[in-house]
Amino acid sequence: MTQHKEKFDGLAKGYDRYRPRYPQALFREICHWLPKDRALSVIDIGAGTGIALEGLANLLGQQHHYTAIDISQDMIDTGKQKLPWVSWLHGSAEQHLANVGNPDLIMAAQSFQWMDRATVLNLVRNNLADNGIIAILQNNRDYRHSEFLNEYENLLEELSPNYSRHYRDFDYAQELNTAFLHENALHITLNTRWSMPIPGEAFIGMSRSSTQVQRALAAHGELFIGRLKMLVDKYQFEGKLAILYESQLFMRVEKKSERKRILSEKK
Repeated sequence: MTQHKEKFDGLAKGYDRYRPRYPQALFREICHWLPKDRALSVIDIGAGTGIALEGLANLLGQQHHYTAIDISQDMIDTGKQKLPWVSWLHGSAEQHLANVGNPDLIMAAQSFQWMDRATVLNLVRNNLADNGIIAILQNNRDYRHSEFLNEYENLLEELSPNYSRHYRDFDYAQELNTAFLHENALHITLNTRWSMPIPGEAFIGMSRSSTQVQRALAAHGELFIGRLKMLVDKYQFEGKLAILYESQLFMRVEKKSERKRILSEKK
């Protein structure tokens, strides 16, 4: 997890300014399964600057108890400035999840690939409230349907050491199934594709907030930026690019109370 900290320290302001937000459809699905009759406890693990919490609270409201966990103090400091009503914890999900009570929702957005996922899912299973939810969200560049993004991935794979466009290609649905194999839980997967118009210069700024691009800059400096600018100039129209995304939500809704009832009836 030290490596994760080093990757993101120093990038927080650009990260928060440029990173795409998550489609509201993902948060609507999460909110549909949450209790409506009481204040909730929500934990965001690997929260960064709180981009996912920001989107969730726009639908759910700020009256609930929100906790953000991140290993980068830089991300936390930026998050505190915009979301002062959130409780922020410095450290890893593995460190803190056993000590946050029984949350109704544990959310990991654009961060789950950095974690010891088996350990985290075990902690989630043991600590979720009755009928609690684990939700994994991600925005992926849809390079399969965009010539520009395919060439951008080619550039990163050429100049960013050890980068692969498949670095987040994990079967989260199967990992959730395995973790909750003996639990009474509902499995939900949601995919949505969308397009974000962005000025070419802003795309370059967004790229600089990426750890993969930071590695390319460390290895090749202005050569990478020059190649990126040429690529942007090739594809932008009237100063703008259309960035295609595929956003995904993987959820397990834990039905502990019903499982307890079934076990009780068997006695």
